Amino acid sequence: MRLSRYFLPVLKENPAEAQIVSHRLMLRAGMIKQSAAGIYSWLPLGFKVLRKIENIVHEEQARAGHIPFQMPILQSADLWRESGRYDDYGEEMLRMKDRHGRDLLYTPTAEELVTDIFRAHVGSYRDLPLTLYQIQWKFRDEIRPRFGVMRGREFLMKDGYNFDLSKEDALHAYNRHLVSYLRTYERMGLQAIPMRADSGPIGGDNTHEFLVLAETGESEVFYDSAVTDIRLGAREIDYDSVDDCRAVMEEFTALYARTDETHDEAVFARVPEERRRVARGIEVGQIFYFGTKYSEPMGATVQGPDGKPVPVHMGSHGIGVSRLLGAIIEASHDERGIIWPEGVTPFHAGVVNLKVGDPQADAASEAICAAMAAAGLEPLYDDTEERAGAKFATMDLIGLPWRITVGPRGLKNGVVELTSRRTGESEELPPEEAVKKLVAIYEGHLVRGM
Repeated sequence: MRLSRYFLPVLKENPAEAQIVSHRLMLRAGMIKQSAAGIYSWLPLGFKVLRKIENIVHEEQARAGHIPFQMPILQSADLWRESGRYDDYGEEMLRMKDRHGRDLLYTPTAEELVTDIFRAHVGSYRDLPLTLYQIQWKFRDEIRPRFGVMRGREFLMKDGYNFDLSKEDALHAYNRHLVSYLRTYERMGLQAIPMRADSGPIGGDNTHEFLVLAETGESEVFYDSAVTDIRLGAREIDYDSVDDCRAVMEEFTALYARTDETHDEAVFARVPEERRRVARGIEVGQIFYFGTKYSEPMGATVQGPDGKPVPVHMGSHGIGVSRLLGAIIEASHDERGIIWPEGVTPFHAGVVNLKVGDPQADAASEAICAAMAAAGLEPLYDDTEERAGAKFATMDLIGLPWRITVGPRGLKNGVVELTSRRTGESEELPPEEAVKKLVAIYEGHLVRGM
């Protein structure tokens, strides 16, 4: 992609309305534009990262054996009355009537609708276990939306729902989701700590939130610092193995880590004093087991092995896809701008031509871009007439992890400059070697899509 043809409306000044780093940098980098309070248009750069994150979520859900589908954004209020949640949910739910006077709501979550789908089509225990998920725009009418995409009213969310014959089976699904979520976040360059949390309007006794530590987090969190040393890494997990998934659950939740709603000072006091931490966290996902809370009132039963009807045990599992952009930026930035992890970067490298119009510099820049594309990498080629300082400032602001700088002086010696955005370190390499190094760096990071 040539920068001269790309829509990248960067801002030089900090927007007055932006209170936190991620909101400020997303506006400055031309990623989003506010349409209404808590509602944003996703401009090309932001939309590109959003799709990278969405594809990672899809890949990890598929790896865990979960099945994608799509439900409508508008739901009938009758289903929510059937479960008993319609009047309990509160003013965050946007309610409306259609032209025939039928009560509708704009989806904040979809336990009722997916239960209705299940009960209409699944009747035997032989069809279990089953986990369905979607990635869909949701709406919650926050009383005071703020912090950009971190606390907006409209947001993109992955919501999944498991249906199992017994509590034991459903808890395996719960553990399986925890494993898949840990892998998802690590692929995005994040450490998201699972913390015991409150279930809120979803319901149920078992729930963990995944929180990224950040000063701007909306939740106060209490944890044993040793939990930050645990990584899933490249270990192979058999998602069908109850023991494998339970072992990961126990490893990642054995140490104290709780949000303020479930914090227990007496239990926290048992943590060695030097390891006790109180901080802020950004919620990026949550998993729930709520048993038969929805299946019993809505009649979602299957015929059990003994021929008798059994209400299914359920759970729901969410990842804040659009919120993750803000969380990644909060966790990975400096005074010059964003620093994208390799797994979610919108472009894999910026190619900066220092002397556009110079035949040798133009040819070398275009050859590098062609070689990157042939290797499955996406370059952003700065072919504008801007000064070198302005070009570098733009690349730093938008946060591409790597920059290849092409200029007549270096080309005379047969080299270009490869610079790491994170460390600022540069090295001179022949153009083909710079591309080879990028290919090696990105091996394993490329998002394959669905």
